[in-house]
Amino acid sequence: MEKKVLIISYYWPPSGGSGVQRWLKFVKYLPQLGWTPYVFTPENPSFPVRDESLLKDVPDEAEIIHFPIWEPYDLFYKITGKPQNSSAGIDLPSQDTSMLKRIATWLRGNLLIPDPRRFWVKPSVKFLRDFLKENQIENIITTGPPHSLHLIGLKLKKQNPKLHWIADFRDPWSEWGFLDSLRVGSLARKVHKRLEREVLRTADVVTTITPFYVRHFERLGGRKVQLLTNGFDEDDFRDLKVSRDDRFVIRHVGIVNERCNPRPFFEAVALLIAENASFAEHVRIEFIGQVYEPVKEFARKNPLMNERTTFISTMPHKELMKIYGNASVLLLVLHGYKDAEGYMPGKLFEYVATGLPVIGVGPTTGDAATLLNDGDVGKMFEAEDIAGLKHAIAEIFERWKKNEPLPNQTGSRRYSRKTLTQHLTSLLRP
Repeated sequence: MEKKVLIISYYWPPSGGSGVQRWLKFVKYLPQLGWTPYVFTPENPSFPVRDESLLKDVPDEAEIIHFPIWEPYDLFYKITGKPQNSSAGIDLPSQDTSMLKRIATWLRGNLLIPDPRRFWVKPSVKFLRDFLKENQIENIITTGPPHSLHLIGLKLKKQNPKLHWIADFRDPWSEWGFLDSLRVGSLARKVHKRLEREVLRTADVVTTITPFYVRHFERLGGRKVQLLTNGFDEDDFRDLKVSRDDRFVIRHVGIVNERCNPRPFFEAVALLIAENASFAEHVRIEFIGQVYEPVKEFARKNPLMNERTTFISTMPHKELMKIYGNASVLLLVLHGYKDAEGYMPGKLFEYVATGLPVIGVGPTTGDAATLLNDGDVGKMFEAEDIAGLKHAIAEIFERWKKNEPLPNQTGSRRYSRKTLTQHLTSLLRP
């Protein structure tokens, strides 16, 4: 009998950003492991970042079902006169502090529970109820955020208890720091907690991306939760060439939003520039992706940093793969995030795969720090440890000047997407 699984995901190519890649890569490798994937995704989603290059990873065996969705963002645009930023699975609060924007943000956080995609739940359940039966699909997976997609799984499971349902959490839900940015009140939080608890206790399997979040959801749901981390696709790095020129490039890849604080890194580098003429001559800093405007202003106001720092808009993943290898150091910034000790962004695994040294600013006892230490690929520094951060960057620079071999030349294969997909299939019902 053919083994089939339906994945319900809001983000799917040509949507760009890291939130797309988790389930895109699982879908890519499922056919190689004997599973036929079906993907249910919106026909007309609201996302600003497009990445057509990701379409190459959609396997021929996958059936993609695009289903219409209505979202209240058009109404939001009319009220505020400007779009809401949205990328990689979350809505990024704007730095606009006008009264109209604050009201719109409060309404979004307190009335649209769990999120603005809630209006997709009812029509999706109605369609999928018959679709699953007609195609004899017994395994379904919902991935959030947006967490409203878990409500689709919840309703389908209630209508057909024989379904095997995996609820996958890429981020927290009721205790997500993002809810603070939306000014979510106590009554709305109670609704979030109630819905979250029902999902956690009804799903056959619950998965999440870090050991910290495993403990988090086990506490909230009173049940066992499976660790299914993010990873890297070995195919993406097959032709990676690590090269060097006369620039010592420190590169950050991904979103820097209002909760992400790279200022300790800037301070350490500014001290090195002032103290080390050779470092000052060669160092260049690059941020690739959306960056919160106050962070840009912080760098621009420091003359030492301004002339050496470049901000590059989001680029297609295919293009990013071409330039990974010409960096000297890869920067990870977790400082500022709520529960940062449990945050392991998707880019961290790609960092590992490059074989380049990684410098991180964030909890030294967190999951990301453990991954870096176990693989001997880099080191995390607390935000207050400017001296340690500066010393580590200086050490890597000295090795770079001498053209010494990099300490990490092989990514940890346990985080390869194919290996992770094998673990996923063990959670499905044959």
